Amino acid sequence: MREPWVVGVSGASGTPYAAAVVRGLLDAGTAVDLVVSRAARLTVLDETGRPFRDAHWAADLAAWLDRDLAGADLRYWPAGDLAAGPSSGSYRVRGMAVVPASTAACAGIAIGLSKDLLQRAAEVNLKERRPVVVVPRETPVTRSHLEHLIALHDAGAVVLPASPGFYGAGASASAQQLVDFVAGKVLDALGVEHTLFRRWSGTLAADRRDVPDADRRDVSGRDGRDGHGA
Repeated sequence: MREPWVVGVSGASGTPYAAAVVRGLLDAGTAVDLVVSRAARLTVLDETGRPFRDAHWAADLAAWLDRDLAGADLRYWPAGDLAAGPSSGSYRVRGMAVVPASTAACAGIAIGLSKDLLQRAAEVNLKERRPVVVVPRETPVTRSHLEHLIALHDAGAVVLPASPGFYGAGASASAQQLVDFVAGKVLDALGVEHTLFRRWSGTLAADRRDVPDADRRDVSGRDGRDGHGA
């Protein structure tokens, strides 16, 4: 039986994170159900220069992801379709990622507003106790936003801010490497295998050849000599 991951894309800036998550899920051989909010369509257009249209979603998605989607197990559900599969708990899915998650999306999910399919699908997955990962990107945050994130955490969601680490590629990391780091953390939270970033090995700059051996230290702070680093 088909059991996809649902990916909801809200209107916050950060659509490259969504694209990287979808690519990672497809690379792992999993099925994906995609929901793109109306506000997210504007953000996709603004950040990529490409439209995302309900009637042409397959071609638009292929252009957005920059890959041939022939053979991919993908379904697209318009955000206004509240009768869509993911709106019901009896529709079999593995869980959901909301990436990026706007403050409005976080608030709507937290209070059960269900103003569109994205919010409804997230609420359904929470009530069914399935994995839900919410990726807020907006900053700074207000008290009300923090309260909504706490409510999501208490409801069982993983709140995973779009906060990339630099240890995989260093200070010279490209934008795509930083995007992939966040996408990889999302896939980790979903339990999906990936190779989007170098995992911490316990040794500083272990896989970065541009760093001299003398400058590499293990996590204890020792550099191979007697004594400890500060």
